[in-house]
This record gives sequence, C-alpha cells and structure tokens, in this order.
Amino acid sequence: MSRTRGSNRRGCLPWVLGGVLLWVWFSGDGGEWSDVPLTVEQYDPRGPRRPLPEIGESFVIADPGPQQDSQGTAFAVDRDGTWLTAQHVTHDCDRIGLVADDGIDAISDVIESREADVSVIRQGPPPAFALALTDDMPPEGSLGYHMGFPAGEPSVVVSRFIGATYAQRGGPAGQSEPILVWAEAERVPPTDGALGGISGGPTFDEAGRVVGVNAASTPRRGRVLTTDPTAILRLVDASAAVDDAGEVTDLSTPGLAVRLFRALLDQGIIRQVYCDVR
Repeated sequence: MSRTRGSNRRGCLPWVLGGVLLWVWFSGDGGEWSDVPLTVEQYDPRGPRRPLPEIGESFVIADPGPQQDSQGTAFAVDRDGTWLTAQHVTHDCDRIGLVADDGIDAISDVIESREADVSVIRQGPPPAFALALTDDMPPEGSLGYHMGFPAGEPSVVVSRFIGATYAQRGGPAGQSEPILVWAEAERVPPTDGALGGISGGPTFDEAGRVVGVNAASTPRRGRVLTTDPTAILRLVDASAAVDDAGEVTDLSTPGLAVRLFRALLDQGIIRQVYCDVR
C-alpha cells in the first residue's frame, strides 16, 4: 500500500463468539465497559452547502423511530485511534463499542455531523494503519466498493457511481443531506437480503481512497447511498483528530477490493460497532 492524504477486527471472528460478546454487552455485565461515560458532541458547519446536481432521482430516507440496540460498521482514519461511522449508528446510544478479538472496546468520545450522516469516534483503539480520505468526486460510471457487515456478515458490495444529489433524511419533511448515489452491481459473497449493518462502513473509489460512508440503500431500485466526501472532511477537520495521511492501494477490479477487505479485517481496520440503548 502507498500513503496519501486521505477499521479492529481480525479475520472473520466466529459468530458464536460474536454473539456471546453482544449478549454480555447488552446484558450490562461487561464489567469496565458499563462504567465508561459517553460524550457526544454535535457539529454543524453553519454555512452554505455547495450546490449538487440533480440526477433525475429523488431519495427519502424514512425516520426509523427511536434508537434501539443495533450494529453497524466503523473504520480507522488515524493511527492515534480516530474512526468514522454513520451518524445514525451512534445517535442516541447510551453505550458504543467496537468489536475486538478479545471483547469490546468501549467508546467515550463521539462527534456527530448535523450536515450529513457521519460521525467521528475519537480516542478509540489505535489501528496498525489508517485509511485515506478524499473529497475528489468519482467519475460517473466508475466502480465503488462498499464494505461492512450487512446482517452481521462481512461483505463487499460492488457498484457504479451515478452522481451526487440530496436525500431527505427522516421523511419528506426531514433534513436535506448531500449524498452520492451508486447503482449496485454485485455482492461478495452473493446475497439478496437487506444491507442493514453495512451502515458506517467505508466506500472506496478505484484509487483505494475512502470517498464516502455507507448511509442507506434502496433494495427495490438497487441503489446505495453514501455521504458526500466534502461533508465528511468538514467534520474530520472540525474534530482536529486526524493528521494521518492514510494508506491507499489499487482497486481497479472487484477482485482487488475483496482482497483488500480481507486484509482490513485481518488487521482490524474495519470493525463492527455496537449501539446499546438502555
């Protein structure tokens, strides 16, 4: 891998062990984890958003209602322990934890964007290396790779970039957020279920840079929605927690992306993240 400006799980952790860890976490018997206070800040740039082109499609992300115990994906963007995930994954949680080989690493410091569906986790477990971020818009029709844990299973979703637009999060009268729209092409391994659980994971462009955070999907239309990269970098800059250049590698084919995903799992750069609501 090469370095440029721009997640902790080792291999495919046996799901029996994962289930035990989740039970311990949610049952409140997690020892030191139950005593870790969680601080959540809100960030709003309070400035005009850059205009985004309309692509002939409109998107409404329904209000899911009150937060419940849930699982998503997070990934490392700085070797000092800064991670990214989706804002809807962290919002209104009482406890947040990243899955590790030997338990769950409790999270105590989160900054949520009010502009887009992205959160910065500060003071998390330091990774071996970090992923690179970019605000370069991918060319129309180029490949994208969405990585994470839909339904708790590690998976790569391959897609083609359609364009940038806005989505209404929380229903038709909800907040307008800048998004990138991708047309789903295939999944590795092949599945046909919902993509819940991939939220918060990275979306890579063909140059191996993180160009979005997985935010939502529309199974009927075969679309994957990710956060706008400029909004991500605004939050990252406001957090003052990322100074690592990050690592990139060639992702010009789906086979290369699958190989990278396996390496990121082995190195613990992409992890499952749990939200506990009491």
